[in-house]
Amino acid sequence: MPQRKPHVVSLGAPNYAGEEYINDFTKEFDFSILDASNRQEAIDRLPALLSNNGPADAFIIRMGTPPYEPFDFFSPLLPTCKIMASASAGYNEFDIDWMSKNGIIFCNSVDAVAEATADMAIFLLLAVLRNTTKAEKSVREGKWRTTPGLSPAKDPTGMTLGIVGLGAIGKYLAKKAAVFNLKIRYYSRHQLPKEEEAEYNATYCTSLHALLSSSDIVSINCPLNAETTNLISKEEFAAMKDGAFLINTARGAIIDEAALKQALEGGKVARAGLDVLCNEPNVDPWFFDREDVVLQPHLGGLTDVAFQKAERECFENIRAFFKTGKANSPVNGDKVA
Repeated sequence: MPQRKPHVVSLGAPNYAGEEYINDFTKEFDFSILDASNRQEAIDRLPALLSNNGPADAFIIRMGTPPYEPFDFFSPLLPTCKIMASASAGYNEFDIDWMSKNGIIFCNSVDAVAEATADMAIFLLLAVLRNTTKAEKSVREGKWRTTPGLSPAKDPTGMTLGIVGLGAIGKYLAKKAAVFNLKIRYYSRHQLPKEEEAEYNATYCTSLHALLSSSDIVSINCPLNAETTNLISKEEFAAMKDGAFLINTARGAIIDEAALKQALEGGKVARAGLDVLCNEPNVDPWFFDREDVVLQPHLGGLTDVAFQKAERECFENIRAFFKTGKANSPVNGDKVA
């Protein structure tokens, strides 16, 4: 560890962590802000910042990554940077292998956006059951309740919610879903301990298809990686109940969109609630006119409280790393020497 105060660089100003919090952090760390609003500005300005303020030991990426993508401009941080902390829960936009090879620990946000994202999943769940896209269109067109298919709506009581990935977000979702008298099933890489299953009243399914075939509503809450890309495709839709409901607040590419289109057109999926899509923000316009789809522009974790928690998680990961040698939520901790 450096004898000087570690130098931490933030990509843009952390506007939500709080002035008092930042002031306390800077008692232990030198802190610089890379004033860049997009990728090209970051590329142009990072070398000058390091030249003026000294080499960076840590780097923070705040919420709202699209303007900076692709993240291929970190080379000037080498060889001194030892940790990067992202305010996002997902990390598919980062080259984790490159970081591991260069001795950089990468951390994501574990809990900051979890509850807010679960709230979005609940919103979409109720929206698809109540057919709100068609209902709102009916009101705006002056038809009130005369549009066919609005009544009676589906009631969540007694239905089964299948959660794909019972991590931080999935656990919040399970807890909130219980309020609506939903039965909870889940599928994850590893089964939770029995006491945790009891806490969330969740029943483990030994396979993804077992979950899909026994759920009235399926919610995607797993991270996007090589194993989960197109995790839900033709065979998975075939395994679902006829007229199932699908919620995705994770990443668009977890669902094979071509297969989803077929499932919606054929009625296998009655309605879908999507906060995420492929190729954001240039998504397939096919979804725009569908009355059986509730759309949101990837807003799940974008709340004021989540922003504050996310920024502070970044700082706390860095604080823990330089105090103890271990970050709080390393993604690649077992791959960095």
